[in-house]
Amino acid sequence: MLPALLLLAALAPGAALAQPRPFTCVGAEQLEEDVFAIPFTRGAATPGEAARSNLAAAAERARREPERNLCVLGHAGPAEGGAQSGLQLAARRAGEVAAALAKLGLDRDRIRAEARRAAFARGAVPEERSVTVVLLPAVPAAARPEAPAPAPRPATTQTQAPRPTAPPAAMQGPPLVPAPPLPAIVPDPAAPADDPALRLLSPGSAPAR
Repeated sequence: MLPALLLLAALAPGAALAQPRPFTCVGAEQLEEDVFAIPFTRGAATPGEAARSNLAAAAERARREPERNLCVLGHAGPAEGGAQSGLQLAARRAGEVAAALAKLGLDRDRIRAEARRAAFARGAVPEERSVTVVLLPAVPAAARPEAPAPAPRPATTQTQAPRPTAPPAAMQGPPLVPAPPLPAIVPDPAAPADDPALRLLSPGSAPAR
C-alpha cells in the first residue's frame, strides 16, 4: 500500500520540482511536537483562506531550523469518495500544501508529500479533511549514514621459485680422492711359453684345454 501512496503523491502538483532528501515519513503520525494541521473544505483539493495561518507558522518554524525535514500527510474522509478516489484526493491535497510551503521559501527537497488514510490532525477541523505537516526531528551528524570506504586492494607480490641450496657442511662427506692406478703386470721373460699365467695375461690366447 505504501508504494501506491507514494506514487499518488508524486503525481500531485509540484512533486516533480525536486527530488526529496533520503528520509522517510514512516511513523510521522506518532510525533506530537511541531505538527501543523492545514484545513480543507469538504471535497476541496486546494487549501483555502483558513489554511494560511498554519501554513505560515509551519514555514516559519522550518526556516529557523533548515536541518529538519518535513512530512506533508494528506487525508480524505469516507464521505469524499471511495477508497481509490479518496487516496487520489489526499495525494492532491498533500501536493498542494508542499507546493505552498515551497512558495513560502522552503527548499522542495526537504518536503515529502504522501497520501494517508484518515489518521489524525490537530485543530478544530475534522482530521479526515486536513493535511498534516510534521516537522521531523533533526538527525544527529553521528547517526547519518556514511558512504562505505572502498575495500583495500590486495597487494600483488611476485613469487619466485626457491633457489637450490647446497647441503650443510656437516652433511657433506669427505672429498673424493681418485684411486691410484693399478700397477702393470709384466710377465717374466724366463717363464716357459706354456705358463698358464701368461695365457691369462695374453688377450689373444686361447684357454688351456
